[in-house]
Amino acid sequence: MKILLVFDFDNTVIDDNTDTSIVKCAPEKKLPVQLENSYQKGFWTEFMGRVFKYLGEKGIREEEMKRAVTSIPFTPGMVELLSFIRKHKDKFDCIIISDSNSIFIDWVLQGANFRDVFDKIFTNPAAFDSNGHLTVQCHHTHSCSKCPNNLCKKAVLVQFLDNQLQQGVKYARIVYIGDGRNDFCPITFLKKSDFAMPRDGYSLQKILSTPPQNCDPVQSAVVVWSSGLEIISHLQFLIKE
Repeated sequence: MKILLVFDFDNTVIDDNTDTSIVKCAPEKKLPVQLENSYQKGFWTEFMGRVFKYLGEKGIREEEMKRAVTSIPFTPGMVELLSFIRKHKDKFDCIIISDSNSIFIDWVLQGANFRDVFDKIFTNPAAFDSNGHLTVQCHHTHSCSKCPNNLCKKAVLVQFLDNQLQQGVKYARIVYIGDGRNDFCPITFLKKSDFAMPRDGYSLQKILSTPPQNCDPVQSAVVVWSSGLEIISHLQFLIKE
C-alpha cells in the first residue's frame, strides 16, 4: 500500500501567501481602506473575489498577476522534496488541499514543472472572465462549524479517501504537511499510524502544541519541520519500514 501525502500550498509548498502577495499588483501596492475593511471572518474567498475585481478595474491583467505569483519562492528544501516524491511515485500518492485558487496553484506548479507530482488538487476554482478579470468561487459547501465557509479540508480529505476506497485504493498511512489554522481540522481525522507535519513557527504548530479544548483530540504523531529536507528524511524512514 502507498503512503498518502497531503499538502497545504501557501506557506507550505511556497514560502508566502498567494492571495496576500497579489496585493503587490495594486496601485501603491495596497488596497483601499474600505476594501481592506470589507473582510469578514470565515469569508476570505468572497473577500478575494472583491480584491480581484478591484485589480481588474485598475487594469491589472493576467501576465502581471502571473509574474507576481510565480515570483514567490518555494519553501526551503521543497524543490528537493517534490523531486524526491516524483522519483518515488510508486510509494506515494500526493494531493494538495488549499484555500488558494486553481489559477495561482497551476501557475506555480506548471512554471516550476512540478504539476505531475500531484495526483489531485482541491482548491477554490478560478477563471478569467471576458473582461480579463480574475474570478474565484468557493470550493464547496459544508457543515463544519470550525472551518471557513468555502472549505473544510477534513471534509475534502474524507471524501477523497472514500472515493479511493471505492476504486480499491487503501493507504498504509497519511502524512499531512501544512502550516495554518485551517489545517488543524483535517489533522483531527488522522489515526495513530499517521503523521501530522506542521511547519515550525507557524499557526498549526502552535495549535498542535496546545490544542483547543473543544476540538477532537489529535491521535497522530506530530513531526515539526522547517525544511523540506527534514520531510525527505522522515519519508525515507517510512518507506524503509
